[in-house]
Amino acid sequence: MRTNLSIEDLHGFLDEPLVAVLATLRKDGSVLLSPVWHEWRDGGFDVWVGADDVKARHIRRDPRASIVVAESREPLRGIEVRGDARILEEDAVETALRIASRYLGPERGEAYVRSLGSDDVTIRVEPGVLRVWDFADEREMNP
Repeated sequence: MRTNLSIEDLHGFLDEPLVAVLATLRKDGSVLLSPVWHEWRDGGFDVWVGADDVKARHIRRDPRASIVVAESREPLRGIEVRGDARILEEDAVETALRIASRYLGPERGEAYVRSLGSDDVTIRVEPGVLRVWDFADEREMNP
């Protein structure tokens, strides 16, 4: 396994519409793991949620969060970002349209976002700690 990689070493991995897992903290300190749609933009992850979604409520109370994206096929690339998340209210609908379109295509993505209303926010997770890995050279190292 190769570790200590940069995001650029993943060769477009974050452009793929893979589901991420967002970790937030409940009141009792236990972790909530939530599968989420996301986008990597301007050096951090954006996750679109409803303004009163449990994930947004957790972040408002305790901003510590982690997000992981990993693939289950070779070369088994992955990224983990840990840091303090922020809730962004500006441009939430535009963010939602971009993210939904990544997963559903432009027409279905727009229809999906419009069907849910407009009380949305963006959870922004920027690297405090960044971990990037892949198994691209694993076969060469262990034939």
